[in-house]
Amino acid sequence: MTMKHATIRTAGRLLGAAAFAALLAGTAMAATPKDTLVVAWAIDDIITMDPAESFEISAGEIMGNSYDRLLRYDVSDPSKLVPDLATSWTVSADGRTFTFNLRPGMKFASGNPITAEDAAFSIQRAVILDKTPAFILTQFGLTKDNVKDKVKATGPLTMTLETDKTYAPSFVLNCMTANVAAVVDKALVMSKEQNGDMGYGWLKTNYAGSGPLKLREWRANEIVALERNDNYFGDKSKLARVIYRHVKEAATQRLLLEKGDADVARNLTPQDLDALASNKDVKTTGTPKGTVYYFSLNQKNANLAKPEVREAFKWLVDYGAIGDTLIKNIGVVHQNFLPVGLMGASTENPFKLDVDKAKALLAKAGLGNGFKVTMDVRTTQPVQGIAEAFQQTAKRAGIDVEIIPGDGRQTLTKYRARQHDIYIGQWGADYWDPHTNADTFARNPDNSDDAKSKPLAWRNAWAIPELTKKADAAALERDTDKRKAMYLEMQAEFRNTSPFVMIYQMNEVAAFRANVEGLKIGPTSDATYMFKVTKQ
Repeated sequence: MTMKHATIRTAGRLLGAAAFAALLAGTAMAATPKDTLVVAWAIDDIITMDPAESFEISAGEIMGNSYDRLLRYDVSDPSKLVPDLATSWTVSADGRTFTFNLRPGMKFASGNPITAEDAAFSIQRAVILDKTPAFILTQFGLTKDNVKDKVKATGPLTMTLETDKTYAPSFVLNCMTANVAAVVDKALVMSKEQNGDMGYGWLKTNYAGSGPLKLREWRANEIVALERNDNYFGDKSKLARVIYRHVKEAATQRLLLEKGDADVARNLTPQDLDALASNKDVKTTGTPKGTVYYFSLNQKNANLAKPEVREAFKWLVDYGAIGDTLIKNIGVVHQNFLPVGLMGASTENPFKLDVDKAKALLAKAGLGNGFKVTMDVRTTQPVQGIAEAFQQTAKRAGIDVEIIPGDGRQTLTKYRARQHDIYIGQWGADYWDPHTNADTFARNPDNSDDAKSKPLAWRNAWAIPELTKKADAAALERDTDKRKAMYLEMQAEFRNTSPFVMIYQMNEVAAFRANVEGLKIGPTSDATYMFKVTKQ
């Protein structure tokens, strides 16, 4: 995917042509501009800037800063919901109709007024386009055929959403905080429509939001440039702009930070963080994230589909060594699909490195002599290091793992097409409700190649009709204690039978220059708010 290069005039609006060019080229600059935050981060996973399609970790942060939605969760207490474009919301007595009341007088970055029609159109558009994250909305019975009847503006500033069943209200409302529910500028988007695509082709690389920062430019695997949106209804961004530079190597990020060429570094290793501890010009901040890392085994591979092999893999990870070295300070060993912090998350970690047990399981599966298999790995740390560590321990059991390196987009695209053998990936919560992970790890309503819904279980061809029923039932349970118990039961079954080897929960750490204030990593990818950051 390519982007048009900015003209010198556009670049001048961003930073001044010389400074902007220096940032892109990595040229040393004595210091970054005072009104500009430069973030060094591996952003090679970004595929699109359309909130109806965007579903990647890095892109999530861009969406969270540049698009508003009807409501958000409180980053200090994710169990609480707070107003965004909507000032209030109510649920009907039967639990199926949700009414949202919008603030008056708001505008998009374009200057167009924000109305309930825009909010309804945005959800309708996401359902009709039916891209990867659409399931967050369609799980409530919304379809291309009925969404315009089920989601509609009932007044200039009032929107209603009708679900097909009576779900736990917090579940529905939390889903409305997801990026796919972001509100887009209907007039602007539809003015760019081509052949009935609802502006899809244009919005992949452009912007139609109302958030505190607006997208100025995205160049894949190079840069994302955001700038202040002066039409934002709330407190304006103190920074004039935020520049994300794609810097893949942690060592390079650290060097840029130490020299002052970057204000923030996002992918530092434990060793980098230890080395920076004595640098008075650098500080760190960290937050436990709703993000888990895992290996997944494609069940289309006959060897990986054997139950004994699935279990053997879980005994071939040296969790202790990984926890003490590769993820020190940036994660904690966690062997469950629900991250700690979400309701019902289990903290049981029954697996440890046991090569003899793994060998016995492989022999039971008729694979006592081992086998060969490939693993698709994004070449960033600690992912690459974890893959290499597993390659070594698997070899001790006779499994020859060939690592296939690639960037984020390459490995993710292959994974989504379920063309892998083993994939090592990460999954971040899309909204702060346990169904966000149960829906993808423990639910697969249709395992066919042309299935409409393609969660992680589908990507690994794991057919689980009974577990799917349990996940569906938990989403409908309105009694909190009963709902927690249901998720604990699902996680126990998942640990024992799934083709997922859960490794750790992320503690995201960012290092930043001492003159940066207000930087707080959010619990989910879309809740790290750069518009709240200042520089002294």
